[in-house]
Amino acid sequence: MALLPILTYPDARLHKVAQPVRAVDARLRALIDDMFDTMYEAKGIGLAATQVDVHEQLIVIDVSEQRDERLVLINPELVWASDERVKGDEGCLSVPGIYDGVERPAAVRVRALDEHGQSREIAAEDLLAVCIQHEMDHLKGKVFVEYLSPLKQGRIKTKLLKAEREAARETAERD
Repeated sequence: MALLPILTYPDARLHKVAQPVRAVDARLRALIDDMFDTMYEAKGIGLAATQVDVHEQLIVIDVSEQRDERLVLINPELVWASDERVKGDEGCLSVPGIYDGVERPAAVRVRALDEHGQSREIAAEDLLAVCIQHEMDHLKGKVFVEYLSPLKQGRIKTKLLKAEREAARETAERD
């Protein structure tokens, strides 16, 4: 298994729209395993292929405390969303250290293929519903900070770009 580099906001590649997965094969299953390893290592609960610079409609999720309930969504399609909405703080592996409130439907139903290529429909609420919606946004090229005000978006971009420059400077000083 390999750990994959995670793109960080405001990297333009995060805004690429993912294409449908054409075949559920050994290559895709290896990518799924690598994405789970990457997500677990980064202490995340969800990861979209877009975040690791693979622009295919693939999401991995595990919201369990024990980290043993892997959920794979290939070519996910939202088939229903509740009228009831919830607002909660969201974070993102591509936007490290930033958390802010986003309002989303409280429950959803999604149709997708699993890692074996079998079609399934998943009903989700609470944290799982939010996570699915958040990751599906990535497949559409949308990052959660885009739900925030332009002022907050600007502050987040500035903060992350500054952190990136400082990390690059520290690396250069070590080399």
